[in-house]
Amino acid sequence: MYIVINGGGKIGEYLATKLLGNRHEVAIIEQSAKRIDHLSLTLPAKTLMILGDGCDSVYQADAGTGEADIFVATTGLDDVNLVSCEIANLVFGVPRTIARVNNPKNERIFRQMGIEAVSSTSVITRLIESEATEGAVHAIMSLTQGDLVLTEVSIPRRGRVVGDDDDEAPGRRVADITLPAGSLLVAVGRGESLEIVTGSTVLHPGDAVICVSKEGLEGAIRDALLDL
Repeated sequence: MYIVINGGGKIGEYLATKLLGNRHEVAIIEQSAKRIDHLSLTLPAKTLMILGDGCDSVYQADAGTGEADIFVATTGLDDVNLVSCEIANLVFGVPRTIARVNNPKNERIFRQMGIEAVSSTSVITRLIESEATEGAVHAIMSLTQGDLVLTEVSIPRRGRVVGDDDDEAPGRRVADITLPAGSLLVAVGRGESLEIVTGSTVLHPGDAVICVSKEGLEGAIRDALLDL
């Protein structure tokens, strides 16, 4: 897919990194020349970066918004995110727009405009790649202090033999799982429920585990959870 991101801050950068790693094409519109310089060093050379205002149709055109499958606004200003998504949809006909909402009170306005509104702690990559794969690692947010990231890991289900009982697999206690240094499991989701993880929590295939870790440990965390 081709995704245009308005906002090259930490969240936009992290989202672009994940999408590029999953072989999507990405363009970023960013107003700060300093951030563009930073992104040019951290993102692959093939990434299209536009220095300009994402609320201006000229810069959206330069980013190829008319060819985009999805337009994502990740700036820290709700009005900027709203306007840029409206332009992407109404001017360029982008079929899907997703916006970071900084004030939860504004979510209703975004949704009334047909924009998928998510808070900065939501899994934006899951919205974009709606076919979430078992064992995948999804970026939730980049924490502002200490280069920490919050991620979600889906524990893969194993194939079942015909005639097996329908009982849950035994799973494994969190206390018995060896994780890389600098990482911590903090919550687990099953269906509609979410609970805080303790050492006695038992994880099962199909669970979605929320982790906090140093940036770059996501793959190692995933590997540690694959054999549950």
